[in-house]
Amino acid sequence: MNKIMLLYPPGQLLQRSEDRAQCNITESAANSVHACNDLGYCAAVLLKKGYEVFLRDYQTQRASFEDVVKDVESFKPDMIALSTTNTSVKDDLDFLSRVNEIHKCISVIKGAVFYDIDLSLLSLLNLDCISCLIGCEMEFVIGKLADYYLRNEGELSDINGIIYKQGGEFVKSPFICGQNDLNLLPFPARELMNNSLYVRPDTGEPMATIQTGLGCPANCVYCLTPVISGRSVRKRDVESIYKELEECYNKFGIRNFFFKADTFTVDEEYASAVCERIINSPLYGKIEFTVNSRVKPLSAELLEKLKKAGCFTIAVGFESGNDETLKKIKKGATVEDNLRAAEMIKQAGIPLFGFFMLGFPWETKEMIKDTERLIHKINPDFIEVHIAMPFYGTGLYELCKEYGVLGDSGFGHDYYSPNTTGTVSLTAKEIEKLKKGILLRFYLRPSYVFKKIFGSLNKPKVIGNYVRYGLRLLKKNI
Repeated sequence: MNKIMLLYPPGQLLQRSEDRAQCNITESAANSVHACNDLGYCAAVLLKKGYEVFLRDYQTQRASFEDVVKDVESFKPDMIALSTTNTSVKDDLDFLSRVNEIHKCISVIKGAVFYDIDLSLLSLLNLDCISCLIGCEMEFVIGKLADYYLRNEGELSDINGIIYKQGGEFVKSPFICGQNDLNLLPFPARELMNNSLYVRPDTGEPMATIQTGLGCPANCVYCLTPVISGRSVRKRDVESIYKELEECYNKFGIRNFFFKADTFTVDEEYASAVCERIINSPLYGKIEFTVNSRVKPLSAELLEKLKKAGCFTIAVGFESGNDETLKKIKKGATVEDNLRAAEMIKQAGIPLFGFFMLGFPWETKEMIKDTERLIHKINPDFIEVHIAMPFYGTGLYELCKEYGVLGDSGFGHDYYSPNTTGTVSLTAKEIEKLKKGILLRFYLRPSYVFKKIFGSLNKPKVIGNYVRYGLRLLKKNI
């Protein structure tokens, strides 16, 4: 039986399972790492095809390269598949080279960074040991790749969204986004995943990721979603989602969930149906979940239903407190829309996680101050502030070139260290200083600290986790 090893390599904590954001957890103020669903889906597909699979998230279990060596020497894989990010791609390729010095095998690597990339940029990367780069949804191609490389079945040119080595050169297959049917996938192979590694930030309880949909109809210039997942929203059947929740609860003892969708609330009828299925089931009152949302569309009726079904947090990308910036980034919302959505969420009694972004190429210090003023008006329960990162393939990448602030290709960069020189009026160091000040002034307010501690007096574990995140905030920003 052919053996396939699926892994996240050792190193800093990164959101490797989410091609859209690829958040650097190590550098973030309030984010936590999500489950390795991309590997879990791939494992399930490969097991169904009769392959022997070894899955390990070395980064989140804080393992070392020596741990990888022991597993490789023991398992002796015929193929290794690794999930990478824009931040880590160079390090991950070097990691695979080191592994191949110990054990020669087929090596493939997946990441949004490879989505329909200009082949000339590949000369900047160490691809000597790589057979194939996956730039699309990995779980839909891994089985075909394994069949080709290990069973000599099929043709690489027929596989969507890959760049493969042919005669010593890399060539592309067609890149067509938004075509895959999520309902065709088996549930992630959680029996191979260390589910205890992925926890709800406040309580520390295990939290599973449930993929509910992919794609977003919005046109935000900084976002990779329209590029890699398409503008049409692909949704899973409500009953399939419920069955996966049921499996997680009954088989793995998991009662907390992240409903992963580029925008869960964009289709109110669908989101409402998911909530109704939970409310009218034996799981009602036993599970809780968190979702992502845009400020539009969003209704008080849906928020009420989310709360009733068990929603414990809503994460919203407000991005900016300046209407000119919101217009230029094609957010499809105004500052007034941001305020209105935040007020509705608060009235529904659901804790709010606000995401904000600064450092767009045209921004001035006063524009960034507008964003800080919005943060304090909204007063979310938690915030994360990112610096605008022009990912290759996005509209922001082209805008940064137009404004003359684009740095290098972007390999090795993220929201915490973007590949820009700053804005037209601010240096990169000045933007970083403004970001740190916003975070510290928000989180270190006596009223905020008192509210969090007083509201959790009967939950010592929650207080402990708040303290841990607070110390991380101080370490990264002072």
